[in-house]
Amino acid sequence: MDHIAAVEQQLVSERMRRKLNEVNIAAQAQLAPVQDHINFTLQQAYFKCAYECFDRTRKQEEISSCVEHCSVPVVNAQQHFENEMAKFQERLNRSLMVCQDKFESAKLQQNKADAINELESCVNQSIEDNMKTLPHLVGRMKDSFNIGH
Repeated sequence: MDHIAAVEQQLVSERMRRKLNEVNIAAQAQLAPVQDHINFTLQQAYFKCAYECFDRTRKQEEISSCVEHCSVPVVNAQQHFENEMAKFQERLNRSLMVCQDKFESAKLQQNKADAINELESCVNQSIEDNMKTLPHLVGRMKDSFNIGH
């Protein structure tokens, strides 16, 4: 029975890995315009601004200060993006931990196959619920970065 349970657990783990990979692919697709804006539009503006800082009439400190000033929008945008993604990941992880806790409790109370089915159902629901928040997250970031929808 332990061998069967281990195989079942491995199958569930593989299904969960595939499901999480789907989340990752979907998130990357939805977040692509935001990342593109940061990586190209803001980076391009930074380099143009920084280029203008290099003037032989300026002192080295003035040039450094100017370049640093130019980097503020892209650094702020990147930090905002990373913070939003960290919050999304944290919410997803917490909901998956709840599923894991329910699974551990269910294993003690019922047959393992039922517990595994409940785990899989819980994970699917958690992922689905978190995926529904992605368009709102992307919309908020687009608004804060003034990206046209």
